[in-house]
Amino acid sequence: MKIVVYPHQLDIGGSQINAIDLGAAVRDLGHEVIIYGLPGALESYIATKKLRYVPAHRFAYRCGVSHIAQLTRLVRREKIDVVHAYEWPPSLDAFFGPGLLLRVPVVCTILSMSVMDIVPRVLPLIMGTEALAEEARLTQRGAVSVMEPPIDTEGDTPANDGREFRLIHGIAREELLVVTVSRLSIDLKLDALVDAIEAAGHLASSWPVRLVLVGDGEAAAQLRARAAAVNERCGREVVIFAGAMLDPRPAYAAADIVVGMGGSAIRAMAHGKPVVVQGERGFNAPFDPDHEAFFFQNGFYGWGDGGPGGARLAEYIAGLLAHPEERAFLGARGRETAVRRYSLQAAAAWLVCRYQEAIDCRPRRRSMLRDAARSAALRFEAEVIRPGSAVTTRDRQMSRAQPAGAAPLCELERHI
Repeated sequence: MKIVVYPHQLDIGGSQINAIDLGAAVRDLGHEVIIYGLPGALESYIATKKLRYVPAHRFAYRCGVSHIAQLTRLVRREKIDVVHAYEWPPSLDAFFGPGLLLRVPVVCTILSMSVMDIVPRVLPLIMGTEALAEEARLTQRGAVSVMEPPIDTEGDTPANDGREFRLIHGIAREELLVVTVSRLSIDLKLDALVDAIEAAGHLASSWPVRLVLVGDGEAAAQLRARAAAVNERCGREVVIFAGAMLDPRPAYAAADIVVGMGGSAIRAMAHGKPVVVQGERGFNAPFDPDHEAFFFQNGFYGWGDGGPGGARLAEYIAGLLAHPEERAFLGARGRETAVRRYSLQAAAAWLVCRYQEAIDCRPRRRSMLRDAARSAALRFEAEVIRPGSAVTTRDRQMSRAQPAGAAPLCELERHI
């Protein structure tokens, strides 16, 4: 089987790392995998996985005619069997290009915490949580399945050594280290990152605690300003920015406690670390026996009531700092859970079966044309009639801004 894997971007982030890791694992099962996407920091990561990479053209809009045309040419030239698109912009490029014009099956993974109205309803979807899958099944006509973000539990392991990481960042042996590994982005992440910084400030007067943020992004300047205020108030460097790391395993290994969400939380569990899971609007909760069922159903994320998340997070962290035996128990339980539920190798074998199902059950062209008209109309409405309008059920509820716009979906044949 020949597969194109199309992440929504190649900046450092959980969805795209997941796409690359799964692509390499599928390749190891004997299939040919090509990564296609905009150039970014993860190009070197793709190279370490020894995967073939085809860079996408730079473009001003999502989805864009030039992208659709380039992807269609690639799929036709390479005689691709399946395109696996991650998140909604690549799903539209793949659907309007190789899907509609060449009738090559398209599988779409959605790891963001919302079901996108604009995603064509005939596409088979892979959702990150059972709760999102249940929501998607209300509207999707294609198969909807669930894959929780898989982790390389052979590489993410308690055997990794974090001593050099602590030494580089001046973390003394007796200091207690809290780590978060995240894109420093405004969308989805900002609430949690602010909570982590504020929690460190609350804890610093009572504990020899340090917080290290690993990552980079458009919210970095804002977060650094907040951290500087906390450091000044505490009279010492409590919050440290380590920058982006292609391989953050030393950071996980160095931590006493990890705070984060999604795949980052699961990677921390694989390292045997106690985890406090974060979300938006002040959501924070530890991965422990009381919260396991919630996270298994809804994913390692959540929405709070808008209250003071930093103070709440500080309470959870303080409880763990005060009880080393509880940290050890939760770390061991997290490791066992990661190995049992999130194995990368098992996920790759499962994914190959979904690819074969997509080939065997590709939608009729009439259904695809109906979906093409519907998705194009939604994009036109969002970007021309009501600019900035939301395109998801949960986005409407949370008043989130619609991402940047789309080029007209017309005259494609002359570009291909």
